[in-house]
Amino acid sequence: MTQNLRITRSAACIATLVPMLVSCSRNQQVADPNFDTKVVRPAYVNEHPRVLFDEAHRNIHTMRGGYKPFAALISSDGYYVTANKAAFSEKTLVGIRVLVVANALGPNNAMVDHSAFTDAECDTVRDWVQAGGSLLVITDHAPTGAAAANLAQRFGVTMSQGMTEDPKNYDTTTSDMSQLVFSRDNGLLLNHPVTQGRDAKETISRVMTFTGQSLKGPETAATFLKLGDSAVNRPASVKVEKAQGDTRVIITYGDPQSAKGYAQGLAMQFGKGRAVILGEAGMLTAQLDGKTQKPFGMNVPGVDNRQLALNIMHWLSRLF
Repeated sequence: MTQNLRITRSAACIATLVPMLVSCSRNQQVADPNFDTKVVRPAYVNEHPRVLFDEAHRNIHTMRGGYKPFAALISSDGYYVTANKAAFSEKTLVGIRVLVVANALGPNNAMVDHSAFTDAECDTVRDWVQAGGSLLVITDHAPTGAAAANLAQRFGVTMSQGMTEDPKNYDTTTSDMSQLVFSRDNGLLLNHPVTQGRDAKETISRVMTFTGQSLKGPETAATFLKLGDSAVNRPASVKVEKAQGDTRVIITYGDPQSAKGYAQGLAMQFGKGRAVILGEAGMLTAQLDGKTQKPFGMNVPGVDNRQLALNIMHWLSRLF
C-alpha cells in the first residue's frame, strides 16, 4: 500500500501518513479534470520522442495522478510518454529522449530524510545525460528536497530542502507569500530558450509557483526563475513518530534565512546532454483544491505556466 504525506505550511506541522492523495499545504488537491491539454500546434507530428515518466521511487506525482495534466499536455504535443516502474539503469534509459522525475520520496517508512535513489542510479542518470540524454527533475518543499538531493548533486545543484517564501514577490490576490511570482515586470523571469520559446507566441511573461524550495546551481547553470533578494529559505527539521500502527511526520520550519542568489528554475548543458531542475512541482501541473476548487498551477488565470511546461520539454528534446 502506498503511503503519502499531507503537509501544511506552518512553523510546525504534523502529517499523518494515510493511503490518500497528497495535499500540500491545503485541503486535498486533485488534478483538474477540465484543464485544456489540447495543443493546437503540436511540436511533433511525424516523430514522437520517447519520454519516460518515473513512477518507481514512491513518487508523489504520477501520470494518472497529480501529473495527469502534464502527461496529457505533452502527449498532445506529440511526445510518447510511458511510466517507469524500475530502478534507473542503462537498460531502462535505452531509446529515451527525456527522463522526467517528479517528487520522488525516500524508501523508508516515513519517506523523509532518505534518498529516493541509490548512488548507482544517480551515477547512471548522470552518465546518460552526459552522453546526450535529457533530464527534468521536479522537486518541492520538504521532504522531497532531501529525497532528490544526491541526484541533483551529480549536476552540481544544491537543494535547500526546506520551503521558500518571498514577502515582496508573491501573488497579492491571495496574500500568500509562498505563492511566488516570476515575471518580466519584477525582473525574476530571465531570458533563456525555455522562457523565450520558438517565437513571440511562446514567450513567457509571468510564472507562478507554490511554496517549493530553493536551488543553488553551478556557474554553468542558467537561472530562468530567479528568487528575489527578499526571498527566504525556511529550513526543515523532520521528526518521525510511530504509534498504534500510524506514522506521524512532524516537520518544523525554522527561522527565515536569506535566499539571495538562489533559484526555483535552472537549466544546463551537461556534457552532450541537457538538464532542467525545478524547486517546485505545482507549476507544471493543474490542480484544484479539494474543498474550494481553487486552481493551482497551469490552470491559474493570467500565468504562462502551461507554455513554460511545453517550452521546457521543447528545449530538452532539442526542438531548439
